[in-house]
Amino acid sequence: MNIIYFDNNATTKVDPVVLEAMLPYLQEYYGNPSSMHSFGGQVGKAIKSARLQVAALLGAEESEIIFTSCGTEGNNTAIRAALAAQPDRKHIITTEVEHACVLNVCKQLEKQGYTVTYLSVDHQGQIDLAELEAALTGNTALVSTMYANNETGVIFPVEEVGALAKAYGATCHVDAVQVVGKLPLNLKTSTIDLLTLSGHKLHAPKGVGALYVRRGFRFRPFLLGGHQERGRRAGTENVAGLIGLGKAAELAQQHLDCVNQEKQLRDRLEQGLLSSIPDCQVNGHSTKRLPNTTNIGFKYIEGEAILFSLNQYGVCASSGSACTSGSLEPSHVLRAMGLPYTILHGSIRFSLSRYSTDAEVDRVLELMPGIVDRLRALSPFNSDQADWLQDREEALVVR
Repeated sequence: MNIIYFDNNATTKVDPVVLEAMLPYLQEYYGNPSSMHSFGGQVGKAIKSARLQVAALLGAEESEIIFTSCGTEGNNTAIRAALAAQPDRKHIITTEVEHACVLNVCKQLEKQGYTVTYLSVDHQGQIDLAELEAALTGNTALVSTMYANNETGVIFPVEEVGALAKAYGATCHVDAVQVVGKLPLNLKTSTIDLLTLSGHKLHAPKGVGALYVRRGFRFRPFLLGGHQERGRRAGTENVAGLIGLGKAAELAQQHLDCVNQEKQLRDRLEQGLLSSIPDCQVNGHSTKRLPNTTNIGFKYIEGEAILFSLNQYGVCASSGSACTSGSLEPSHVLRAMGLPYTILHGSIRFSLSRYSTDAEVDRVLELMPGIVDRLRALSPFNSDQADWLQDREEALVVR
């Protein structure tokens, strides 16, 4: 069975060129980059090259890049570093729709005496800058927001967020895991202080990422030990992974011009589903969205049932964040958007990549109407029961 992989916001295929670049550092060049001998030293030079490649993609300086193991580590490190830089400030601002690796850290920090403001989003998944400005005080240490939401693809006005944070002397951290490689970045002219990326979202392997730290920021390391990463992140480097990340960053920069092709495919998929299937809608802003992502809600059926049906045909999609899959609770992102119960449970995310094809879109458009019709025929719910379903949902929230 041929796999149609439309779950690229969860993870991406490792580019064959990336794998080719990595292999020598798993076999021939296995020296420790911290060793004094030249065998290890050549590995250290390769890591330097990878750092330059990542910096070029971000529009940053080499010295501003700290390699990490993943987006979760990067976000945890950024939040802790921002608070350590201003220990007298005890207020954090984030949003209700962040990834779990931000929300759960903030919840833990609340137990440690910090006050956290969670900004709301509107029905299109967008934050309100006026709400942010009203929340900022002289006690705010950090404003941490996504660049784009992993479930809906909605893009936040992060430069405006950074400017407001700076006006109050707060640090601006941006989780850009879903954006790097999809949108052009130039951090040299940015208001962002700290920015997180993850390799497996841009056709590099899992287990490697990077944290951008603006030059001059008073950074305190999260992992203590040796002198790696200029003393900013201890631990022997994942050399092959870093080489892969560097090559993936180089390729992503080359492919930025091709992102419009992904958007055209995404739009054709989206419009085809909306026109062929009644009672469905796009969740998220119509234009301020990642070019590869669409989140569509199909009324009166369960998203998990749609995914199971698609899986039987080799189609991979998602009902939300890969880190919360397996939970029967509706998406916290779609809940925060105030979507009705009948949409919450039947929402599916399709996320494409540069490997996606017209033929794959055609196949999904061929399959989906029949799948939805079949599931709706089996569903105990219909439009006449929508009010009852909504009342049930609201009662659960209150309880």
